[in-house]
Amino acid sequence: MAEATTQVLIFTYGTLKQGHGNHHLIQDLILQQDAIFLGFHVTRQPHPLVIGPHGIPYLINLLGHGHQVKGELYSVSTRGLVRLDKLEGISIGHYERLPIELYEEGKEGVLVAAEAYFAHRSFGERLWERKGKVGLTEFGEEEGKGYVRIEDRPHGCDVLHDITSFLSHNSEEL
Repeated sequence: MAEATTQVLIFTYGTLKQGHGNHHLIQDLILQQDAIFLGFHVTRQPHPLVIGPHGIPYLINLLGHGHQVKGELYSVSTRGLVRLDKLEGISIGHYERLPIELYEEGKEGVLVAAEAYFAHRSFGERLWERKGKVGLTEFGEEEGKGYVRIEDRPHGCDVLHDITSFLSHNSEEL
């Protein structure tokens, strides 16, 4: 990898996965030697995975609810992590990067400690409730069709405002 400093294992379950709307960032990190694909993994514990406004997937930090979630594991450099954190809105309270335990898909014997981007605690549990406590096992091709990339959203769109609005209304819109 480009930096000999710390690498962090990052579990991706949504738009950063292969074939999805933000995978171009992961591809760029790989080209810059700031990320390495380590394989397909699944969460050890069930977690809620829901789709919010703009088709954005959210893993919610409520252990024991939802399903085991399928995704991809990457080793990411410190420099790459800065770019991922920016995309995920860490500094504005959109997502938070937290520890998660995984198994390599099909090999439940070896536990892997990684980190994942979870819906921020300020709205995650309310989003799970708003979605009827029904979650996904995977953000797949069909779900990915509903994702609206940042550049395709209305000018001035504020995702945190849209989440707040979604949580306070009865409509499934946004």
